[in-house]
Amino acid sequence: MLNCIVHFNKGCDFLKKLENENNKNVANENTKKSKKVLRVILKIFLIIFVSIIIFVLTTFLTALIYLNSKFGKIEFDNLTKTDVYIDNDVDKSLSDYRNIAILGIDARSDTFSRGNRSDCIMIVSINKKNKDIKIASVYRDTYLDIEGRGLDKVTHAYSFGEARLAINTLNRNLDLNISEYVAINFDTVRTAVDEVGGVTITLDADEVKYINGYINALNKQFGTSSKNITKPGTYNLDGVQALAYGRIRYTDGGDYKRTERMRDVLLAVFDKAKKSDIATLNNLLDTMLPHVRTNISKNNILALIPSIASYNVTDNFGWPYEVDGKIINKVWYGVPVNLEANVSKLHKQLFNQDNYTPSATVQTISNDIKEKTK
Repeated sequence: MLNCIVHFNKGCDFLKKLENENNKNVANENTKKSKKVLRVILKIFLIIFVSIIIFVLTTFLTALIYLNSKFGKIEFDNLTKTDVYIDNDVDKSLSDYRNIAILGIDARSDTFSRGNRSDCIMIVSINKKNKDIKIASVYRDTYLDIEGRGLDKVTHAYSFGEARLAINTLNRNLDLNISEYVAINFDTVRTAVDEVGGVTITLDADEVKYINGYINALNKQFGTSSKNITKPGTYNLDGVQALAYGRIRYTDGGDYKRTERMRDVLLAVFDKAKKSDIATLNNLLDTMLPHVRTNISKNNILALIPSIASYNVTDNFGWPYEVDGKIINKVWYGVPVNLEANVSKLHKQLFNQDNYTPSATVQTISNDIKEKTK
């Protein structure tokens, strides 16, 4: 009996060992299966990860090639900040703002050399903190001091010394720290307007009286057939009509009103461009970039692109605020009524600087203007 019990226990132990071995084999098989599944998952993850990397790199390279093709259409200038006049104190006080000169060149061909006047002069001031944009249009006939030339119309600065002298003139007379500019043949506005599908502009009776003469002249120049406008109202102007509108200068307000019209057309194009699809933007770039000259680097342009839609134009106005038209040596000039006061008011509106005291340079020029025009 005792032997039977011993044998029975041994049999149980054997069965337990066999069961344990079976359990181990099952566990090993499960472990192997788990490892196989894990390897498959890792392979899938690796494939997905590599695919994403390839997609990102391909997209990046495609975008880079695309942008380089666009940049190749621009005429880049190597003008740097050290090449232009900037007062150190002024530069420090405007450190929160990026100020850019927009120069609309009156040229019948795409040349940005001396001899071409900047009929449209805009100061685009970008608040670096909140991305608000304010635009001040400087009237082309404004009587200011041009370095090496004396008192003259500001429009002549570009003609005498291209962008460098135009920027110097703005900085010295208005206490600004501009070092960047964009020059564009204003006739290009015609095709830009057409690319965005026209711009909405309201015309009054005086503007209708003169616009058709410009439309007819531009149709002859460009070989187009834009329609005349017969009565006041709000219209979606095509390129020729919009360019004609921007050139009207014989209504009340003369050149001052003309400058406002140019600014209104450009702002309308900018506003529609922000809302346009990729195809329209592509065509717009192809249209305008070959007619642009700038010293803003490719890297700086690239840095602006991602956030361009977040920029908002919050104010636009003409400068000087107070002007007295005078004929000097048989030439009509728009003389600032007290340059110092006009500059102080400009800094208040553009940069929120209360009770701004103009620099010694501006004070000297202001006194010269008073002496020359009294």
